[in-house]
Amino acid sequence: MDARVAAAQAALDTIAAPYVKALGLTLLAIDGETVTLQLPITPALVHGGGVVCGQSVLAAADTAMVVALTAVLGGFKPMTTVQLSTSFLRPIPGDTPAVTLTCEVLRRGRTLAFGEISVLLPDGKLAAQATTTYAFL
Repeated sequence: MDARVAAAQAALDTIAAPYVKALGLTLLAIDGETVTLQLPITPALVHGGGVVCGQSVLAAADTAMVVALTAVLGGFKPMTTVQLSTSFLRPIPGDTPAVTLTCEVLRRGRTLAFGEISVLLPDGKLAAQATTTYAFL
């Protein structure tokens, strides 16, 4: 595993709340200002309608961008979510093995950072798209 990927995964494992750790996010790659993670779809994430619960996708997207910012900054810096706007484009079936989250840091300043997250199904179709703003504390 690449040293930057290992360091960012270790940061996630250290700073995330227990319910976020339970999502099982795995960091796959870091390429410049873009970070790719995988969210395994487990029965705990599927609601009665047989599709993945939107709240779990939101939590994964928010966490993924924190990991992306941590990787881009070279280490964790305390931050808080200012804005997270998500559009769900298609349902994620409950029997999907995993989705991929691709996070791009669009701009980072001294006090604010902006990013974009794509949630992709195994066939590459876009399931959700999010934009984010974070304030550094």
